[in-house]
Amino acid sequence: MIHTGQHFDPLMSDVFFSQLFMAKPAYNLEISGLGHGAMTGRMIEGIETILLKERPDAVLVYGDTNSTLAGALAAAKLHIPIAHVEAGLRSFNRRMPEEINRVLTDHASDLLFCPTALAVAHLAREGITANVHMVGDVMYDATLQATARAEKESNILEALGLARGEYALATLHRAENTDDPDRLRRLLDWLSEQARDRPVVMPVHPRTHKVMDRLGYRPEGIRYIEPVCYVDMAQLAHNAGAIFTDSGGLQKEAYFHRVPCVTLREETEWTETIEAGWNRLWTVDGYRSKRDIADYGDGDASRKVADLLRQRFS
Repeated sequence: MIHTGQHFDPLMSDVFFSQLFMAKPAYNLEISGLGHGAMTGRMIEGIETILLKERPDAVLVYGDTNSTLAGALAAAKLHIPIAHVEAGLRSFNRRMPEEINRVLTDHASDLLFCPTALAVAHLAREGITANVHMVGDVMYDATLQATARAEKESNILEALGLARGEYALATLHRAENTDDPDRLRRLLDWLSEQARDRPVVMPVHPRTHKVMDRLGYRPEGIRYIEPVCYVDMAQLAHNAGAIFTDSGGLQKEAYFHRVPCVTLREETEWTETIEAGWNRLWTVDGYRSKRDIADYGDGDASRKVADLLRQRFS
């Protein structure tokens, strides 16, 4: 495992390895705090050096971060097969760095693991049909495990004095929101308005923290807290009455917990959560009729991915 360092805060990095019982990364490039181009370029250089040393059978990348793209490009240049988990997602907003990362990674990949039938269809429209597999969502697997542990181990609700179902959980971290001061102010004001009806708890991402400090803007009503560990976050999400977020992952987790979500963006790559009535954009009033989303699977997506990797590379 290679840790690029893109996420470096202990509560957004180190804690995942301990709480998910994972071995520490074999390599940590410690690359963070740079612009998109500089960060991605240094990651490619660092990953390439490691791949030349290790000579792996394949490179497995996840999601849509700069680390995802860097891993894919480094492998592609060395003609090492690439497997992409969470392939085929599209927001159709090319201004988002994540959208560019998704598209380029998918087109460089040799094995594509899709969470939904719609993701498979997106790839087909772009001419990608070989070695595409719909496996369900690996995040659902992780959420089931984390929620069971959280009920036993987390005391975050008691520590914050929160009653189950009577608060909202908010997160705000995407560059499209934090890099635009006016937009960030509007979103924080919107969250402050929601806090009139119930407590809004917001673990503040390091990027957001810096921008809010620079602007000197923290509207009242929102309960700002430090980032929380993975198990505590699962407990907060599972017991919230609503979730307000610009995170793609938390949008899905809201559905996994059957908690209504409001996405703090102009679009979402997880369109099925909106169509199924569990999610809506903050600029839209009301939800569609609620229904279950079968595509996400039964909590066995990770096993399917592992089996397909064994078939291809063992």
